[in-house]
Amino acid sequence: MATMLSRAISLAESLGRLSSPKILACNTSLIKQPARNLNVHEHISYSLLNEAGVPTPKFGVAKTPDEAAKLAADLKTKDIVLKAQVLAGGRGKGHFKGTSVSGVKMCETPEEAKSLAGQMLGKLLITKQTGEGGRICNAVMVTQRMFPRKEYYLAVMMERAFGGPVIIASSQGGVNIEEVAATNPGAIMYEPIDINKGITKEQAERIVVKLGLDNVKDYISNIIINLYNMFLKKDALLLEVNPLAEDINGNYFALDCKCRFDDNAEFRQKALFNLRDWTQEDSKEVEAAKFDLNYIALDGNIGCMVNGAGLAMATMDIIKLHGGEPANFLDVGGGASTSAVKEAFKIITSDSRVHALLVNIFGGIMRCDVIAEGIIAATKELSLKIPVVVRLQGTNVDEAKALIANAGLKIVPIDDLDEAARVAVKLSTIIKLAQSENLSVNFEIPAIS
Repeated sequence: MATMLSRAISLAESLGRLSSPKILACNTSLIKQPARNLNVHEHISYSLLNEAGVPTPKFGVAKTPDEAAKLAADLKTKDIVLKAQVLAGGRGKGHFKGTSVSGVKMCETPEEAKSLAGQMLGKLLITKQTGEGGRICNAVMVTQRMFPRKEYYLAVMMERAFGGPVIIASSQGGVNIEEVAATNPGAIMYEPIDINKGITKEQAERIVVKLGLDNVKDYISNIIINLYNMFLKKDALLLEVNPLAEDINGNYFALDCKCRFDDNAEFRQKALFNLRDWTQEDSKEVEAAKFDLNYIALDGNIGCMVNGAGLAMATMDIIKLHGGEPANFLDVGGGASTSAVKEAFKIITSDSRVHALLVNIFGGIMRCDVIAEGIIAATKELSLKIPVVVRLQGTNVDEAKALIANAGLKIVPIDDLDEAARVAVKLSTIIKLAQSENLSVNFEIPAIS
């Protein structure tokens, strides 16, 4: 259930929002909805593409410098590329901590490949997406360097504006595709697919003609159909090939592919989900997964614990409405135990940026008294110094309120959600201001007479 949060909007999604009036016409929430989808390393994307009949350059994966040297020798070429297998964008412009070595390096000999791999493996790669902490590189992909004569863009994505899958394509692929979408939206084409009928040969050929590849119509049509079939077979939400490149010999290869898979399909994609690289995930998200908590770290300072994804989104929206910033998305679900609630508190408050915590529970299957017991246990065990605002409604709410009232802890019970969010924002602001002046704040809840 818990996987990597794709914090950056994918290029395909960006293109849609920049170029498609139909997508732009859709209503959006105050906050971009957090999504949990499986992301896989580049070498896995290559393997899946090859399996589906989409050509890629020759490649191999090395976990030691010696393995990198052997793979480089097996390529039998002087045009060698080493790519750090790290789940973050901007690897080529990033650098390994304490060095000037980037995450993508070219070389000519197995000896150079061995040396470069030694400077990458086991090191932290820092990119714009990873932040200063960087992300560990446990493997490098050794592949043949290609020299594209022409680059194209091709993606299949699930898009609600079209009511299902849509193929997005452009004859102007490569690193400047976002600029193309912004300045020349007519260069981006969209082909919605009826998910019940599937893609037709005519649709694939129509895309090929718009790409200007009439001379290889059958070949590129098959690549498009194979990519779509892979999209369905693997329960993907996004397959983004950029670029699909023509080399100097007139051959076509997928040089890079961003894949995103639906977590809801994990039960029937076990082999695929077993490829998840936990070392690339947020440690708090990994811990949350152990307790079946749906947690996603965000950039704000108000921690949120809610039951139900819809209510969680509404809670974050109302925090934003009052001028606050949510620090996380956390859905405890309908069957969380007291211990799971306690762990949820631990995970949320392990983020040093959290200045206040808002709990919003509507008890149906999830009993309010269980939530209250977990809140009390966590507050005591963690000796929380930040204010906790609790809004409870539903099953066993009176018992829950009595438990909280008698606990004598720094818990602020509020029945109205709008008021609860307003108070949480105000309290977090007070703490933030105090910390900016190196002051501490001690909150006291008046005793009930």
